[in-house]
Amino acid sequence: MMRNYSVRTDLALEERERFESDNVEIPGVILEEDYDEEREIRLTRVRIETENGARAMGKPVGTYLTLETPNLAVPDEEYLREVAGEICRCIEELIDNTGCGKEDLSVLIVGLGNREVTPDALGPYVADHLCVTRHIVREYGKYAMGMEHANMISAVVPGVMGQTGMESAEIVRGIVNETHPDLVIAVDALAARNSKRLNRTVQIADTGIHPGSGVGNHRAGMTEESLGVPVIGIGVPTVVDAATIVNDTMENFIRALESSESLKGVGEVLRSYNAGEKYEFVKELIAPHLNGMFMTPKDVDEMIHHISHTISEALNMLFVNRVSTQES
Repeated sequence: MMRNYSVRTDLALEERERFESDNVEIPGVILEEDYDEEREIRLTRVRIETENGARAMGKPVGTYLTLETPNLAVPDEEYLREVAGEICRCIEELIDNTGCGKEDLSVLIVGLGNREVTPDALGPYVADHLCVTRHIVREYGKYAMGMEHANMISAVVPGVMGQTGMESAEIVRGIVNETHPDLVIAVDALAARNSKRLNRTVQIADTGIHPGSGVGNHRAGMTEESLGVPVIGIGVPTVVDAATIVNDTMENFIRALESSESLKGVGEVLRSYNAGEKYEFVKELIAPHLNGMFMTPKDVDEMIHHISHTISEALNMLFVNRVSTQES
C-alpha cells in the first residue's frame, strides 16, 4: 500500500510517474507516449477520464500534453522553430477538444506571474512577444488583416496579488465578462518534481491553470467553471523545491553505496523505500530551515528569454501566421 505524500509538482506526468514507481495502476487514467529520436522531442499524453482517476492523481479530468526536449532553452532558432511547431500542434489538438471551432476565434491570452522575479516571469514575457489583433479587427474589420478569416487575439498581464491586491482570476474574470472571448489561454511558470525537467518541459492542458499550486501558494484557479469559457493552460517548470534537490542527490548516493562491496547492504535498504517514503525522509532531514526554499538554474534569465519566445511564436503561428498562410 503506497503511503500518502505530497510532492511539489504541477506536472500531471510526474503525478502519474509516482504511481508507476510503486507499480500501481490507476483506473481511468491513460498514458500514451511518442518519441522523435532525431529531434529528441518526447510527447506524453496523460488523459484523466474518470472522477476516481482525478482523485487519485489530484488533477481535474482532462487531457495533459507534456512536451520534453533537452534543448528547449538552447539558442538555436531553427530548432526552436520546430519545437514551436510541436507546441502549436498540441494547442490546436486541445482547442479541437473544447469544441469552440478554429476560424474567427476571439482568444484572450493571459501572462501569469511576476515580471520582477525571473523564474516567475514566463507569462509576462510571452505576452510581450504576442501579435495582438483584436483592436485591429474591431476597428477596421478582418479584411484589414488581409484575409477572409481572422482571429481576434488580446493579451493581458494581471500581475500578482502582492502588486495589485487582487487575485489574478478576479481580474481575468472581469475581462472575460467585458470582452467575451471564445477561449482563454493562460501561460504560467510551474514547479517540477524532477530537476531534469527544469526549463526543458512544456505542459499544455485543457483543464485550465491554478497559479502558485506547485510552490504551496494556492491561488484561485482559472478554469472553464470559474470563467465561463474553455481555458487552456500552458506551463513550463522553472523551479524545484529543496527537498527535490536533496532527493536527487540521495538517489546518486544510493547508487554509489550499491557499487561499494562494504556498503552495498546500506544501499539496498535505502533502495527498498518507495519514492514517497524517500521524499518524506528527505523533507524531515532538511526541516525546518530549507522546507520553503526553491531552486532555479543560475542562467534562468537566458532560459526564460528563449522559452518565452518559443511559446509566443507557437501562439502567433497558430492564431495569426497559420490563418494568413491558409488564406494565401
